[in-house]
Amino acid sequence: MDNFQNNQKRNNTLTAWMFILPAVLGTFIFIIIPVVCSFSLSFTDWDLLNDIKFVGLDNYKNILTDGLFWKMLGNTFVYAISVSVFGVIIPLILASMLNNKIRGSEFYKTAYFIPFITPMIVIALVWQWIFDPNIGGINTLLNLHVNWLYDKAFAMPVLIVVSVWKLIGYNMIIFLSGFASINQELLEASKIDGANSFNTFRHITIPLLSSTIFFVIVITSISSFQVFDLIYMMTEGGPENSTMVLVYSIYKYAFEYFDVGRASAIAYVLFAIIFILVLCQWKLRKKMVYNEE
Repeated sequence: MDNFQNNQKRNNTLTAWMFILPAVLGTFIFIIIPVVCSFSLSFTDWDLLNDIKFVGLDNYKNILTDGLFWKMLGNTFVYAISVSVFGVIIPLILASMLNNKIRGSEFYKTAYFIPFITPMIVIALVWQWIFDPNIGGINTLLNLHVNWLYDKAFAMPVLIVVSVWKLIGYNMIIFLSGFASINQELLEASKIDGANSFNTFRHITIPLLSSTIFFVIVITSISSFQVFDLIYMMTEGGPENSTMVLVYSIYKYAFEYFDVGRASAIAYVLFAIIFILVLCQWKLRKKMVYNEE
């Protein structure tokens, strides 16, 4: 009997490893090994062709004393903070409206979610046409002639608008899921006590939804710091580096300037920034999330 149980346990363990092994191998080959290699390359000078030369902390010293790096860092923060703020507030308002079962709510849910599942290349091409200075829909509709994507005063706001527009549907669906988990008896009790809609939303709905809001803030801020494809398609970091962000600069240094060491160093500076940001958010969760232990 004991032998049978031992054999059964070994068979179950073997079966579990058979299912887990592909994921473990994929993680090791495509995540762990590249992370270790890229971190090692951040201490080297390599142009993809010649021999790798160890330079120690020179790459980190160079980027931290480079004025362009600080400009790119500023652009990254402006973009990430703007998208995080508007990409949370607007979906929250829309989700609150759709949660009231307005006419056509299912249509609006679908319409808002379609941009999120649309490939970024399609989004970028469509919005490039909309903001085209000669034949674009915005200039034609408003009877203007503004070089939206070629003016450093407008290029970054345009990217923020497009990013928020694409992100609204996803965050809105998450908020709607949070609304569905709220005990409706609490909302009905507040109405009986004479609270109006605004006070109910502020003092009851928001606290009960705070865990969902916290989750959306975290994932939105992380994804905003990693923006690449939209900038690659629409502005390529221009004009005058006004939309150059850290992730796009990693691509430029690695595959256009062939400075792999510098690109890797920027990547790990960005990793440190995101790590510190998430750590701060996690430390603040007790103040941000209602009834958080």
